[in-house]
Amino acid sequence: MAGADRFRSRAAFARWNGTAPIPVSSGNSIHVRLSRRGNRQVNAALHRIAVTQWRGVGSQGRAYIEKRMSKGDTKTEALRLLRRRLSDEVLRRLLVDQVAPVGDSLALAA
Repeated sequence: MAGADRFRSRAAFARWNGTAPIPVSSGNSIHVRLSRRGNRQVNAALHRIAVTQWRGVGSQGRAYIEKRMSKGDTKTEALRLLRRRLSDEVLRRLLVDQVAPVGDSLALAA
């Protein structure tokens, strides 16, 4: 069975789940857009988590979206960035759970 350690970096995991940005440029403007590749089910789950965090009053997701929007990002860009942060967190937790014995994973959550 393939574990989370098969990904060599957070960026590789982000490419796998479709949250890695793709640079698109025209002239002097530099933009990135969301990748349409990757595991669409994992990407959809990350999207649901991001939207749920964004809607939560007093949540870290809402604070992050508001911070990004105050820096000039659009809602779409801020949500894309939140999904990427969530992707990194999911990978970190998968790696921790993979190393810990099965019975100890509940102890780590506390």
